[in-house]
Amino acid sequence: MAEEAVAQPPEETLSLWKREQALLKARVVDRDTEAWQRDPAFSGLHRVGGVDVSFVKGDSVRACASLVVLSYPELEVVYEDCRMVSLTAPYLSGFLAFREVPFLVDAIQRLQQKEPGLMPQVLLVDGNGRLHPRGFGVACHLGVLTDLPCVGVAKKLLQVDGLENDALHKDKIRLLRAGGDSFPLTGGSGAVWGVALRSHERSTKPLYVSVGHRVSLDSAVRLTRSCCRFRVPEPVRQADIRSRDHIRRSLGGPRPQQERSPEAQRPTVGRGQGPEEPSGAGRRPEARSPGPRTCPKAPGPGAQEQ
Repeated sequence: MAEEAVAQPPEETLSLWKREQALLKARVVDRDTEAWQRDPAFSGLHRVGGVDVSFVKGDSVRACASLVVLSYPELEVVYEDCRMVSLTAPYLSGFLAFREVPFLVDAIQRLQQKEPGLMPQVLLVDGNGRLHPRGFGVACHLGVLTDLPCVGVAKKLLQVDGLENDALHKDKIRLLRAGGDSFPLTGGSGAVWGVALRSHERSTKPLYVSVGHRVSLDSAVRLTRSCCRFRVPEPVRQADIRSRDHIRRSLGGPRPQQERSPEAQRPTVGRGQGPEEPSGAGRRPEARSPGPRTCPKAPGPGAQEQ
């Protein structure tokens, strides 16, 4: 979800952001609060949400904020909301939430107003939760503001508390032999910040799962694994696909050609603020290709920090 760094905000703004993070962090609940979370098969879970923000290539301001809701355990999209937005807050490593979360909160509020029966019971977020320099990443921020259970799912290791993508870490990754294998991300302080998870049999790159809000780390890892048809959990993957497709349609670009991807069976559980454009918001999903990512997000300095 991160994007290229732009102008540094004034020190006064940084102080306000740090203060707000500290206040909101005190409201994070890092344990299971729902009955379905404690069930080995997640019985009672019917709707899983995913959020993502995709950027117009070469543009640090225009973006598409996307919310999707999938049925569970079928993992079929039942709702989507994609909206072009203009990001007014600058990107700064460790403060991504102040740039993107307001638009995601808006999307969730629109869903609550239009289709309350489709509200997700949990959100998977393309970013970190507790795995963050101040222990309060975008998944925590979104969870506290919406009071929804949230799970942070990142594709890169955020280097905090001595955690590094060094030779030792890579050796641990090589020991993840099968989908569902994992190891804890234990920092120099002894704190467990999250879990490195091999999410799929055919993916050797792990995901980095951390608590966002109202979920335990164990449940967060099990849920992430159970939502993976491919490496990235399907709610996040669909939010990403649909946000990129919305950008292409909004800017008049060609839609991607459909590619046939080998389908994998969903694994069993337990194995291992600016102007906005309303078009495309709050509608039932269209049939579309899960096609290739044709407009990659700019990596940007500090892109791991969320």
